[in-house]
Amino acid sequence: MAMTGPVSLCRLLSLTVAALAAAMPGARADQFDAEREQKYQDCMAQAQRLPADGYETALTWEGQGGGDPAHHCAAVALIGLGKYQEAAAQLESLAAGLADKQPALAAEAFGQAGQAWTSANQLAKALAVQDAGLKLAPEDVDLLVDRAFTQKSLNEFAKALDDLNKAATLDPNRSDILTYRASAYRFLNRLADARADADAALVLDPKNAEALLERGIIRRLADDAAGARADWMQAIELAPGTPAGDLAKANLEKLDVKP
Repeated sequence: MAMTGPVSLCRLLSLTVAALAAAMPGARADQFDAEREQKYQDCMAQAQRLPADGYETALTWEGQGGGDPAHHCAAVALIGLGKYQEAAAQLESLAAGLADKQPALAAEAFGQAGQAWTSANQLAKALAVQDAGLKLAPEDVDLLVDRAFTQKSLNEFAKALDDLNKAATLDPNRSDILTYRASAYRFLNRLADARADADAALVLDPKNAEALLERGIIRRLADDAAGARADWMQAIELAPGTPAGDLAKANLEKLDVKP
């Protein structure tokens, strides 16, 4: 099946030090000068590149009063270390502490916690924090897409479609949203709608391997084996070694098309 993953975990870097600073008890945003902002950026870069070192840096900074930026850096490092449950719990705690003071920022942190819970294969917990985030920011497109992915993984295809419809209305020019919605339509056996979305996704981004994978599946279900083969071969060429490319290859191997 397509819809191979939620919005990338690189969105974990979207929190800004100025916003986090403003949310800290007794702190003013102007207290976070360029040097301290650079420290946050350096910590985050290290957390991605060398997560074990980044985690130690974040813990040291926490002990020195680094506050929410240090907590966030530590959570990102935990994800790099594959400790998704610990990271998710830390991000969820961070989000809860921000909810009253910085609801938009808290929504982002809830979204990040949801991604970490998804990586830990804790889908019910992912859905709970995504619900919490969307209560604070009901038009957060990435969070809507993330929740749709979770709902689809829980076989709640109609609910996933509702979120993707809203996301597509808010941001109609995103190929990934149309691809995910095509997958939801397919699982609801609405193949004409699925094909329309897959085609539209490829108009926006002809090199979208997930859209090619999805359209190939839709074509195969419509008994267009030659069309499915063409889409899957292109997906393999564009994205070898990725989930989309691997699924296209697996589907292609099962396809029996006479010359």
